[in-house]
Amino acid sequence: MKKTSNRKRKTKNIFVKIIELFDKVVITPITKLILLITDSFKNNGHSLEKILTNRQSLVIISLVCALITFFTIDNKFTTLVDNSAEVLYGQKVKAIYNEEAFVVEGLPETVDVTLIGRKWDVYLAKQYPADEVTVDLTGLSAGQHRVTLKYKQSVSSVDYKLDTSTVSIMIYEKVSETRELSTDIIHKDKLDTQLNIESVTLNRGDAIIKGAEYRLKEVASVKALIDIENISNPKVGSTTLTDIPLVAYDKNGNILDIEIVPQKVEAVIKITSPSKKVPIKVIPEKTPEDKAIKSLVPSVKEVTIYGDEAALAEIDYLPVTIDASNVTSDKTYTVNLTKPTGVREISIKTITVELKLDDITSKEVKDVQIKILNLGEGYQVQASSKEDRAVSVIVKGSKSVLDKLDEDTIEAYVDLSGLKEGEHEVTVTVTGEDSKLTYTPRVKKVKVKIFK
Repeated sequence: MKKTSNRKRKTKNIFVKIIELFDKVVITPITKLILLITDSFKNNGHSLEKILTNRQSLVIISLVCALITFFTIDNKFTTLVDNSAEVLYGQKVKAIYNEEAFVVEGLPETVDVTLIGRKWDVYLAKQYPADEVTVDLTGLSAGQHRVTLKYKQSVSSVDYKLDTSTVSIMIYEKVSETRELSTDIIHKDKLDTQLNIESVTLNRGDAIIKGAEYRLKEVASVKALIDIENISNPKVGSTTLTDIPLVAYDKNGNILDIEIVPQKVEAVIKITSPSKKVPIKVIPEKTPEDKAIKSLVPSVKEVTIYGDEAALAEIDYLPVTIDASNVTSDKTYTVNLTKPTGVREISIKTITVELKLDDITSKEVKDVQIKILNLGEGYQVQASSKEDRAVSVIVKGSKSVLDKLDEDTIEAYVDLSGLKEGEHEVTVTVTGEDSKLTYTPRVKKVKVKIFK
């Protein structure tokens, strides 16, 4: 009913335009001509009256007006009946077939339609275009076909030419498979850094994919795309999202255009805020050559870190490194804290570290047992002599730090990676827990025997 009303309104508008055109090209010019003639004789009314009452004068005036009217209308009429062409761009193509049983490939989504005919007819045709371009595939079996697109003509006197009118298509039998669903969280960086997505629970565990058999083989995964931006005011607790789209991916992560049933799912997202307090541990990357580090005091003793629970469990302290290689006097460092892997937020971003220097003293720690690392599978090892089983370690640093040294925290080891049977001379490495001290083995190398 609404469509009929719109057509009546358009028809009325057309006749209004015709009347306006007639008034513009006929009535108005003649009226202006008469007024012009009247004005030219306004000072000589008797002469004008004489001319207008003269029969021959009236015949001539009538003839001139008729000729003007004829040529004007003829010119406009010729314009209306001249052939012209107009293009309707992007007309949607609709295929008629059994969508539950077949898949069609090769059909264009849209085509252009050219209207050819008299200007007036083309104008009418543009006012009442057909809704769509159709192609009837009913009765066609699986395989390759060449089909013709059709456009329903609304004005019979206009020629309608489609670009393209004939296309080659491929029809496949539609098959289906059930695939397990997984989740993919997008825009995760929009989530507050102190919050964590602990779990996502979908309201179903699988979905059905439909399409040509060869297309289904390309599907590597089907995922529900959880968009963090769709969560209003994220906070600790559970929230439900609806209308979550399902997307199929190939092995390279490219999205595949394939039918998925259902198209959308629901999910319950559990948001937590795992945190842990850890101490700051200042580690000098390099130490001064002529001085010892007496103390390294951070402005903050501990910080709170936020992140994945598994990552937090592996972190016992937050390392802060400084370069003290060229320091000759006490110094204060400003350090930006770096987030370890798995940590999204730190309660404090920047700290200061106060370094104090002292004179160097040394201490010898004897009989530090040498540990074996990375011995090949199936092998055994023993020291070549008693002297090769343990090593003395020279520890250097500030006297106040050395006085507090726990000798049990000093370790010595040799790395046997890649070594086979036989006697080998290997390098001794020494480490200690206190990074303000330096540890040097008195003996650089020892001999070991490797055997099966």
